[in-house]
Amino acid sequence: MNRDRVADLVLRAGVAFAFLYPPISAFVDPNAWIGYFPKFLLGFVPDPVLLHGFGSIEVIIALWILSGKRIFIPACIAMLMLVAITVFNLTSFQVVFRDLSIAAMALALAILHMPHKRAL
Repeated sequence: MNRDRVADLVLRAGVAFAFLYPPISAFVDPNAWIGYFPKFLLGFVPDPVLLHGFGSIEVIIALWILSGKRIFIPACIAMLMLVAITVFNLTSFQVVFRDLSIAAMALALAILHMPHKRAL
């Protein structure tokens, strides 16, 4: 396996782990995670529905990225989600600052897997 493929696999595994851990942990301690949602999202549906619904999206993104198939889209979504989590939790920046590093990893994946324009 060449270095580019290994680097791609490491990036995919790192981003996927960051998207798999929270929904799994949320089953054990949901109160530790619900506080990261912006206040304007709370109250529309019960907190557990919001938390585990979002967690389901995280799992789908993680598995899609791990699959290695057409990962430009989930990598872009992952990057946007991580930046949004950081922006909406600036008061907890000492905790969420790592999300910016993971967002950079997701952006690198998106760049590596950007679809090529076809010549006419």
